[in-house]
Amino acid sequence: MILFKKHFHINSTLLIAFFIPVIIMGGYFAYRQMAPFGQSSLLTVDLGQQYVDFFAYFRNIVLHHPSSLLYSFSKGLGGEMLGTNAYYLFSPLNLLLLPFPGKYLSTGILILVLVKYGLAGLTFCWLLQRQNLQTPPRVWAFSTAYALMGWMVANQLNILWLDVLFILPLVIDGLIQLTNGGSPWRYVGWLTFAIIDNYYMAWMLAIFTALFFCWTIARNNTQWLQKYYRFITYSITSALLSAFILFPTIFALTQSKGTYTEQKIKWVAEYNPLKIIAKFVPGSFNFGQMPSGQPNIYVGMVMVIGALLYFRYAKDRWPAKIVAAAITVFIVCSFFIQPLDLLWHLGQFPVWYPSRFSFVFSFWLIYLAAITLQPELTIDRWAIGILIVIIGGCFTYLFLNQSHISYIDNSQVMIGLGFALITIILLSLHRYQLPRLIDTLFVVLVILDVTTNVYVSLNHISYVSQPEFGNYTTAMDKAVQENKRHDNSFYRTAKNFMRTKDDPFQGDYNGAEHFGSTLEPSISSFMSSIGQPSGDGFIAYSNGTQVTDSLLGFKYFLQAKNHGQQADGNQVLPITSTRPDWYSSKTRYETNMVNIKHNSNALPIAFGASNQILHYKNVSLDPLNYQSAIFQLLAGNSANHQLFDVQNFDNVKFTNVQKVKQITGTNFIRNNPLQNASVTLHFTPSTNDSYYLTLGPSVKNVASIQLNGRTLDQYPTYHNTIVVNVASHQKGHPVAIKFTMKKQAMWMQNVSLYKLNGHQFNKDVQTLQQQALKVTSYHANQINGKVTIKHHQQILMTTIPYAKGWHVKIDGAVVKPIKVINTFMAVPITRGTHHVSFTFIPPYLISGLIVSLLTLIACGGWAYYQRRRKI
Repeated sequence: MILFKKHFHINSTLLIAFFIPVIIMGGYFAYRQMAPFGQSSLLTVDLGQQYVDFFAYFRNIVLHHPSSLLYSFSKGLGGEMLGTNAYYLFSPLNLLLLPFPGKYLSTGILILVLVKYGLAGLTFCWLLQRQNLQTPPRVWAFSTAYALMGWMVANQLNILWLDVLFILPLVIDGLIQLTNGGSPWRYVGWLTFAIIDNYYMAWMLAIFTALFFCWTIARNNTQWLQKYYRFITYSITSALLSAFILFPTIFALTQSKGTYTEQKIKWVAEYNPLKIIAKFVPGSFNFGQMPSGQPNIYVGMVMVIGALLYFRYAKDRWPAKIVAAAITVFIVCSFFIQPLDLLWHLGQFPVWYPSRFSFVFSFWLIYLAAITLQPELTIDRWAIGILIVIIGGCFTYLFLNQSHISYIDNSQVMIGLGFALITIILLSLHRYQLPRLIDTLFVVLVILDVTTNVYVSLNHISYVSQPEFGNYTTAMDKAVQENKRHDNSFYRTAKNFMRTKDDPFQGDYNGAEHFGSTLEPSISSFMSSIGQPSGDGFIAYSNGTQVTDSLLGFKYFLQAKNHGQQADGNQVLPITSTRPDWYSSKTRYETNMVNIKHNSNALPIAFGASNQILHYKNVSLDPLNYQSAIFQLLAGNSANHQLFDVQNFDNVKFTNVQKVKQITGTNFIRNNPLQNASVTLHFTPSTNDSYYLTLGPSVKNVASIQLNGRTLDQYPTYHNTIVVNVASHQKGHPVAIKFTMKKQAMWMQNVSLYKLNGHQFNKDVQTLQQQALKVTSYHANQINGKVTIKHHQQILMTTIPYAKGWHVKIDGAVVKPIKVINTFMAVPITRGTHHVSFTFIPPYLISGLIVSLLTLIACGGWAYYQRRRKI
């Protein structure tokens, strides 16, 4: 019975540590009416624009097609997914999302975030109890401060990072056990788990683990060489156990994100380090701190003061305190000194969300405070005086410089000062007089402090409404499923509306959009070259032509009805593409919001083509010339025979600008700076062919564009020349394109008009479709089919992005793929009928599995040997 009571007491303590942050954050989410509590949602920034779609993809992996774990054609034109998933999706907690399909996914995400808050509090409480540092009720002050630290609050939208908070205390407990000569397996197991869960955050955890180990050694300087050997050995063991993830992931990074690693390092300060002082004020966070700013390290005044008092009151040896001071200085310097910052971020400057490793500093402060702020501690006058000097100096600096710090105001500074003074008063009281009251005040003060930070910080952030997410997702999913119900073959789908660039993940279809940190640069470069919006880490297929629709195999188009609006005028489907050529395409199926158009010119994923394409290198900056050259060469024609002809405008109307004869490249200047200015281009199509307008990236910044009196629908983010379809099947109908100046000058960068040679295009399509691969079976990472090659000197051209993981067999014989136009995969093939198979296996996955398995066997053998040795 005594054992049962003790066991129940420990569990009840942990449960309370779990539920305190859950109740606080759940109450805040309900207050903000986030789904399921109202019409708002937790979705914002990357969580709303990227991660929610990855979570939908995760559900599809588990519930429908597990082969997507390795590869997916929903990732742009197609890409490896194991390395991508290692960053985004390997948290086992994501299984909590399985009961939440479609529009309900936002509710599942809120529950998932709450669970991660709770687990962070639970494991830190467990660590403090394991190390006999704190007991209830005071332990809940530390666990709550940890769970609701400023880093967690600021980064709750980066939900894939949050697991590290509940893993870190478990790793540290294992490390302490390892250092004290105990079993190494808790440390090995949790560090391995951390690497598999999210290698990126595990890297930061590993650096901090090494620092914490040095401090642990300094606290008890015995057999340090042996301990150092054990630490290195078992840390490497964890890396080897996770080799099945690390090996293919490292390779994938070298092909994508790793290509952006900084090559030159400068020992410079990124900003004035005194700005960090403002981060010790409650609510010191706003939207402006997301793209750049200082580390989010708020843990409450009690914890900060407790960490300072460590150097005065902790019973550790003086070498330990020196090492602790060195660790603190090192981490603080890492916030603003460039090479140290890069070290923590795997050699790359963070794109948004600076100082992503600051959670280790918060852990460090709270842990030092937990060591120091024992129940019997009462600080003396000397300590009070020093604290008042430090706090007075910091808050004086903040008051004097508050006007230069956008994310705090005087009221926040006053609240922070108030919490600091109350903390000093509380710590100066003698607990033995009223122990229960003092302990209660201690816990309440900390919880009130960090809750205030939560409330003020998150009130600075806006969120996606639930209807905006739910209605869009429902309409898109309905259209995709309707199409799949009639045609379950392999094909790509384009659409003229978009919520995010990862819609294909959300809707579970093959598209050509993607936003992710592991996007291969060659794909972004290709999409840019053919006139699509693209950049580092994203592509969007919003500016397709009939040529690219055919080449890339877009068999269906999803066209929003009524310009994406419901009958009541509510904009459900944001229009991001102008495609008049789709109106002439046959409507095959439809839903209440979407027409599903069929493209009879779509080529399959692979087809027989001329080997002339093998020798082509792009030298043109004109996206239509590039499209033409590729298509003509594939069809066996000369690259010089253009599919697109340059067209002149019939007339141009100049309003409040100079008159010129050539539009392209002209820099227009307002004649009267106080009056509206515009340039209107007029032409009348002479045929029913498609007409295209090219636009340089500078145009979007200096002009608003109207097509026939209506605002041009265009995805707004692009850094390259794009192609816009401005007319199709409009012979004899005048077209007007109006550029209204937004500034005093307007550079008409690459503004030119082209007409598609429809006769030649159709002829090329017929040539290429005659040798189409007929897909007989497919999975996400495997395509099997049959093709008949009718001419000599042909290749089997694919629009599968080239990657080293692809293995190709023709009639059972292995064939080595060739990289074509620096983007796609092609294979040599002979005349006749052939059976072809494409299979993708992530490079180094097999070798990684072997290493992990051998390491696991070795660990098992060593553990068995050690056990037998003790018997």
